[in-house]
Amino acid sequence: MFPIHDDNPTHRQPIVTVALIAACIAIFFWQASLGPRAGAAAVYSFGFIPALLFTDASLPPDLAIIPASATLFSSMFLHGGFMHLAGNMLYLWVFGNNIEDVCGHGRFLAFYLACGVAAAFAQAVPDPASQVPMIGASGAISGVLGAYLLLFPHARVHVLIPFGFLWVHTVPAGWLLGFWFAFQLLSGLWSDPGQAGVAFWAHIGGFVAGMALIFVFRDRRFKVGGGRRARGRGRSRIPPTRSGPWG
Repeated sequence: MFPIHDDNPTHRQPIVTVALIAACIAIFFWQASLGPRAGAAAVYSFGFIPALLFTDASLPPDLAIIPASATLFSSMFLHGGFMHLAGNMLYLWVFGNNIEDVCGHGRFLAFYLACGVAAAFAQAVPDPASQVPMIGASGAISGVLGAYLLLFPHARVHVLIPFGFLWVHTVPAGWLLGFWFAFQLLSGLWSDPGQAGVAFWAHIGGFVAGMALIFVFRDRRFKVGGGRRARGRGRSRIPPTRSGPWG
């Protein structure tokens, strides 16, 4: 299932969400411009390699461009291919605007990055000596999905289902995201972290981190589970935008 948009209006323009998407796309084009050899080197230089942070492993001097701790952040903006990028950006586009609306621009950026770091640690825990670079925004976006599940479980999400033909259906966000998390969890339990091409534990860790951190980063005028602004003083006077990020 591929989400297309949600029926969930916002009050703030999603400028950080759009900026994150633009940054990931721009960096992907930069990666593609490097060619295969230099592109692979960039993945090792800017991807997150657990062994560099948790053991005494080190990169060759020509690849050690930034500190290992900084790759926790740089890795979120690299992608391994067009479909990797497209899938991540689609989920961020559909669900990110509502979480940015809940948090505010600055807090949303901090929330997003914190979820990405938590996701990287979750992926590293099963194998801290791994020398396989981890790249992609999916860990941070998983945090967005976890927050969305808590805040808007009853929001309606339009999904595209390839079922021999393309079928558009509407499902509750709680059902869609609950199924997504269950799939990640089962895949993580059944796969070998050292062999899997997908960082399932990063998705799981980011999702759980998002559910926890949204209590810290959300605007207190939003109620968990209800998805509506609380009544009373401080209520926003900004009219909501059209439903979903496509508005």
